[in-house]
Amino acid sequence: MTYSPHTTIDSHRLGIYSLVSIIIAICVLSFCSLSVYAEHRIKVFTTGELGMFAPLTHTIQFDKGGTVFDYVKDGGQDNAFVFARLQAELNVKDRHSLIFLYQPLNIESRVYLDEDVIVDEAVFSADTNLDLRYGFDFYRVSYLYHLSGHEGAADQLSLGGSLQLRNATIDFTSSDGTLRRSNRDLGPVPLFKLRWRNGFADSTWIGAEVDGMYAPVKYINGSDSDVVGAIIDLSLRYGIPLDQHKDLFFNLRWIGGGAEGTSTKDDGPGDGFTANWLNFVSFSIGLTWEATGG
Repeated sequence: MTYSPHTTIDSHRLGIYSLVSIIIAICVLSFCSLSVYAEHRIKVFTTGELGMFAPLTHTIQFDKGGTVFDYVKDGGQDNAFVFARLQAELNVKDRHSLIFLYQPLNIESRVYLDEDVIVDEAVFSADTNLDLRYGFDFYRVSYLYHLSGHEGAADQLSLGGSLQLRNATIDFTSSDGTLRRSNRDLGPVPLFKLRWRNGFADSTWIGAEVDGMYAPVKYINGSDSDVVGAIIDLSLRYGIPLDQHKDLFFNLRWIGGGAEGTSTKDDGPGDGFTANWLNFVSFSIGLTWEATGG
């Protein structure tokens, strides 16, 4: 299959509102913390990243009789896309951190089909154009306990957990608009979290952070759906202090995982089976600012 570039104007209001809300929350946290910092030892750190990401592998299947669709080979994902991430972290008494993260992820493409593609019993015929959207924004709240060091310290080792809210929209639409399959999912995902950092004599540092989980979904949320899910968000970074309160860093990230199984709550079309597995790699430049420090 081949594809041609496709650009659309899509407001994605939920993502924009979320981004604005987080920026407002960061400002409120910063100003509020300034007044109570001395008494309660509260610090606020804000982090932004901007760069690019590239899918290494990504396949999806809807319905056991459906096509195992390769987004990288056949779906226009053999390219690099904009990567951005925004985070606010509240550190209390140097031992506890509460972290709020917003990660937008939206890929749109138009491809020309060399063969039929079947999605939830809908047949998108060969020799036609297909519009694709893979949206998988997520929001994450995390807690970390600093076993050694603290946020902003030269050396740090921290353990904790995260609760991620996935907001998935996966669309297959014929270019003439006559045929469409859209799968949407909003749900929580619990994760384990680990952070490590090591400082050098010249004040630069290296660090790693991972959020991950692998488990049968029915044992996590108590449902009777026979679905297995996995996720890993692993980053390696090199940081350079700009001053006492600001660090510039370079980040290499791997986001991988997916889910496979049959949902008993699916009303069709299709039999409720889904298999979605991906591996994305990103490179970004970021800035961490201690908002309560200056």
